[in-house]
Amino acid sequence: MQTPKRRDGRVIIHFDYDCFYAAVFEKEGNPAWKFLPLAVQQKQIIVTCNYEARRRGLYKLQLVQEAKKMCPDMILVLGEDLTRFRNASKDNYNFLRGYSWSNKVERLGFDEVFMDVTDLVDYNSALLNHNDLTTSFFHLDHNDPTVGFPFDASRVFGHTFPAASTIPASGIVSANNSSSNESVDLLLRLRLGSYLAWHLRYQLEEQQGYTCTVGIGTNKLISKLVGNLNKPKGQTTLLPPYNPDPRDGRSNVIDFIDGHDIGKIPGIGFKIAQKIRKHVLGRPAAFDAGLVYGGTMENVHVRDVRILEGMGPEPLGRLLAGPGVPRDLGDKVWGLLNGVDDTEVAKAKEVPQQISIEDSYIRLDDIEQVKKELKMLSVSLIKRMRLDLTSLVDERDIGIALEREEEGLARDTKATASRRWIAHPNTLRLSTRPRPPLNPDGTRSRNLTRISKSSSMPSFVQSLAQDITVLAEKFVEEAVLPLFRKLHPEKSGWNLSLLNLCATNMSMIASEGKASAGRDIGRMLRGQEDVLKDWKIADVDVAPSDDEPEDRQIKQDGIGQFEREISSHYPPDHAGLRTDHALLSTQGSSLADEAWDSEGDENDQGDKCQACGATLPSFAMGAHERFHSLSG
Repeated sequence: MQTPKRRDGRVIIHFDYDCFYAAVFEKEGNPAWKFLPLAVQQKQIIVTCNYEARRRGLYKLQLVQEAKKMCPDMILVLGEDLTRFRNASKDNYNFLRGYSWSNKVERLGFDEVFMDVTDLVDYNSALLNHNDLTTSFFHLDHNDPTVGFPFDASRVFGHTFPAASTIPASGIVSANNSSSNESVDLLLRLRLGSYLAWHLRYQLEEQQGYTCTVGIGTNKLISKLVGNLNKPKGQTTLLPPYNPDPRDGRSNVIDFIDGHDIGKIPGIGFKIAQKIRKHVLGRPAAFDAGLVYGGTMENVHVRDVRILEGMGPEPLGRLLAGPGVPRDLGDKVWGLLNGVDDTEVAKAKEVPQQISIEDSYIRLDDIEQVKKELKMLSVSLIKRMRLDLTSLVDERDIGIALEREEEGLARDTKATASRRWIAHPNTLRLSTRPRPPLNPDGTRSRNLTRISKSSSMPSFVQSLAQDITVLAEKFVEEAVLPLFRKLHPEKSGWNLSLLNLCATNMSMIASEGKASAGRDIGRMLRGQEDVLKDWKIADVDVAPSDDEPEDRQIKQDGIGQFEREISSHYPPDHAGLRTDHALLSTQGSSLADEAWDSEGDENDQGDKCQACGATLPSFAMGAHERFHSLSG
């Protein structure tokens, strides 16, 4: 059996907020709801419910009608408007991101976050006193050694897999006293990761009001799956050894991953799982038609696939091959089945890669109803774009905008004058999911396939002055409906179960924010007077200096004349009389350019030129020295 190579040098924490939708309502509405059965409804389905409701038999994706019969006294809230969940998710994400050094914090949906804490763990591991691990201190700040918390580095915090009580004494000794330095180091680093996870969980609950379940491992796959073992409000660390024993091929990773159905492995989607099930069973797996979204009635576990005769990355690749399928898919899936996942935790981005809005339907087969639904989706999409792709401008820009508005020079309202775009989507994509026709026996085949068409995003959606409803109507008529007609040229005969609008292919706009690769030149020009106030030159007549040699005067473009027009009422040693060459140098950047790059350091007292004794601001010294080198 081929064993993929492991890469276990990272420490990754996976956060999964407990009953997130319900928790948002509990925090917004009534904290007492935590102790009552609460369910969140979308359409006719319970999308989530709190743990009190689950204790009474309710579950996710249950029909509302069935849930009411099972628990008549449940509190049912409507959760079709995702704004509150999106905002809460973003707040929690930014809170956790504040603890990251590497900025490797990746959000998955609204309620999950991956965090690569390898750098924090390595930094603190190097500071440990191995003679006294029980009184260790976890540092959270490079520069301030007092920021952090005490912990016991001799043990793992929270639950473990395998559970500590099930590990034989010989296994504990082996894990801690192995001749393999790599295994000992991994165990120590996972201990540090477990305490950091505990600290972040505690702070998230104390400051944000949300509890979460956490998994700690060396890759995204392991950390996500192992966290599921102790829900809610728990955390689990997958202990080493991770590498298979050369005698029997076993390891804690293999023992853990083997018990999962292949459809539960992140990265193995529905279609791939179905192909593998069919191959292992020798026939298609049976489905429970009563489930809302369908689900297999026959489990095929990871172990069933791994030990199948002749199974490996190449046979998997041949099994899963098809049009558009990556050539290395077999290797990737085989890696996942062995607990190997080398995908990186994506670095945090200032703007999302795409903004997508969708809704599902029992029946959608009328063009007028389609227009109505597309308009509602468009309103939501434009709101999301304004929320996620714009930022507040500074007070100077707000003041200028409002002054122009009062003078009748600007059309922007006061509400929109305080925001500006930081990114624009270049592409609009419309996706639909046609419902298959009924089979002769009255059943309908399962279909999850979407079809899509894309076009350039119209520029008029970037208007912040226009009312969103009016903008959405124009957006649907001029941009969305033409795409719909390309997808469904027939006027009737189609029946849709889903509509999706997506704004994607983002382009950043120059600004001074971190999200940008450029700068806002307009803002710099408006601010350069303040930056250069201490180095201002007065344009006043002054007699030419007799001490200046004729050949040292700058001749080109009439600058020599301007050079002599320095204020005669300045003291002889004033900087305004001693910085002329630097200010007038035509080589390299201008003074204004240098000032922009320096960000206007108010503490800059100037440097003295070794050649002529002139005192200049630090950012101008380079140009001044270049002047000497060219005119010397």
